[in-house]
Amino acid sequence: MHKNPALTVDAVIVKDGKIVLIKRKEEPFQGQYALPGGFVEYGETVEAALRREVLEETGLAVDVSSLVGIYSDPHRDPRGHVVTAAFAAIIVNGVLASGSDAAEATFWEITNLPPLAFDHAKIIQDALRSH
Repeated sequence: MHKNPALTVDAVIVKDGKIVLIKRKEEPFQGQYALPGGFVEYGETVEAALRREVLEETGLAVDVSSLVGIYSDPHRDPRGHVVTAAFAAIIVNGVLASGSDAAEATFWEITNLPPLAFDHAKIIQDALRSH
């Protein structure tokens, strides 16, 4: 049987100089801040997965605005080889509130970010560079 990498999505949501971050409720990186996102389900597009995960974790409905990049370092996630498609997204509706596996969901000043889980600092850096 082939071993294939898992696929995830991450959302970079910036509004008024602030970025949406969640505090992880579960391992890996429990208690650390991260971009909202998660695993793509079988039969789901990455865009639909992004909208679903952001809504579940933050209460925000978003639209995908652009692809930030694909991050495929086999060591980026301690659970195994996980490839993420990171997207810039814009808020279309909702009120920021934590849900599902997020212990907290907040707007952070983009110039004063906390230590981030996974490779999310690089993803944010890439997103800000391209916009």
